[in-house]
Amino acid sequence: MTTLTCKTRDDKNYSAQKRKANESEQNFSDRLQLQQRMYKIKHKILILSGKGGVGKSTVAANLAMVLALKGKKVGLMDADIHGPSIPKLLNLESAKISVSNKTIFPIIYSNNLKVMSIGFFLKNLDDAIIWRGPRKFGLIKQFLKDVNWGELDYLIFDLPPGTGDEPLSICQLIEDNDGAVIVSTPQSIAISDVRKSVNFCRELDLPILGVIENMSGFICPKCGELTYIFSHGGAKKMAEEMKIPFLGEIPLDPNIVKKCDSGNPFISQNNKSHASIAFNNIIQLIIKK
Repeated sequence: MTTLTCKTRDDKNYSAQKRKANESEQNFSDRLQLQQRMYKIKHKILILSGKGGVGKSTVAANLAMVLALKGKKVGLMDADIHGPSIPKLLNLESAKISVSNKTIFPIIYSNNLKVMSIGFFLKNLDDAIIWRGPRKFGLIKQFLKDVNWGELDYLIFDLPPGTGDEPLSICQLIEDNDGAVIVSTPQSIAISDVRKSVNFCRELDLPILGVIENMSGFICPKCGELTYIFSHGGAKKMAEEMKIPFLGEIPLDPNIVKKCDSGNPFISQNNKSHASIAFNNIIQLIIKK
């Protein structure tokens, strides 16, 4: 029976991995290759949302950018197969993937940030991906085992809304995820779906790093008045009720929409705004955890 012994990121012996009962030689080989890729990555963080339209991809991209600006080596994996947003958010729609000897090389966005998305493989970003679960599982597995991420401090996963194939696949394939950051908006209809994401994490023993309330109030750029357009405090109240950490609130900012639509990360150019300060404070809390 084949075994693998390697070293972890802190140079301790990794527990020997043996071929499982009824596991094919190919699946065993894939699993070892995936583990060898992943052990070079210190922290893996999933960005979840129970509902679409809460700004999850924007949060994922900007959190990755904050970490990169702090000098951390970061990977950003767009795991939203049916609606990849990261190429647009980072102005990488025309980026071309390089493949050599069955190794996929991620797009280098900056010295500290590498990016991977199914959007890079589409001839047209408007093409629909009409796949069932097994094909989605296969693609996510390929992104984990075949992409040459190299040594990273953080790998951020931008996941689609809900509790379906994509987040389940990553939880099954990676055993040492650091945890999930769950994004919501304040109104009750979003909070109801976020509760499902919390229970999803608990069912899979995935640690919850905390909840972010996005679009939490609008600060008028002219007068500075704060207006709660989508209500306020729903995510914090839910976090208290479900006994999970609350990471903070990110206010609505017209510049976020403008920068994201133009493919420029908001955080890199607006570091004195209320939203930028909120992003940075949330990152500090995540790093501490």
